[in-house]
Formats: sequence, C-alpha cells, structure tokens
Amino acid sequence: MLPPIYTILSTNTAVKNIVSTRIYPHSEAPQDVARPYVTWFLVADTPENNLSELPDIDRQALQIDIWAESGSAAVQLASAVRNAIEPHAHVTNIALNGREPETGLYRFAIQIDYWLSR
Repeated sequence: MLPPIYTILSTNTAVKNIVSTRIYPHSEAPQDVARPYVTWFLVADTPENNLSELPDIDRQALQIDIWAESGSAAVQLASAVRNAIEPHAHVTNIALNGREPETGLYRFAIQIDYWLSR
C-alpha cells in the first residue's frame, strides 16, 4: 500500500497554487511537463514487527523531489511541500539542494518517514 502523498499535497492550498496537480509517483514525470512539479517514490517499507501478532503499522521512507526552473521557485515549492507534509509525517532529511545537470532544473529532495496503518 502506498501512502496518500498525492492527496496530502494536492489538497494543500499552498502546494496546489504552485503545481496544481503536477505531482507524480515513482519519481517519473511526463516528458515536457510544465514546471514546477513534484515527484516522489517509496525508498523502503518496513513493518513494525512484534512477537505476539502481525504488524499493525509500516514505516515507509519516501523521497519527495521538487523540480523548478529557478532556485527561488524551488525554495518556495520545497517550503510549501514541507509544511504540507509535516502534520502527517516526519521530515528526516533534506538530501539534495542544487541544479540537476542533465535537465538544468533546480531540485530539492526531501526525505520523510510516514507511518501507515495496515
């Protein structure tokens, strides 16, 4: 099961005002998509095991990538995404902050832990 990242981000007013519905799973955006946009992917899905029964919750580690044509646009979107996510999950790392050489786009990579009931 995947966490409701799309729902969390697409219903947040600040994020929606910047990217509309340009939020894509599996770290894949359509070719020539309008910018800025967000991609995300599941890094790990770890059950919270116990000895007496099946796990009732999974810790899911995700990476959310922010893509924009300018550094200031990337900062604005990264801030909106972080503020939208933090009521639902723990931000654990800002892994990347720079310009992606192949596309020339500015990128932030935000890593989060999300707990999903099973």
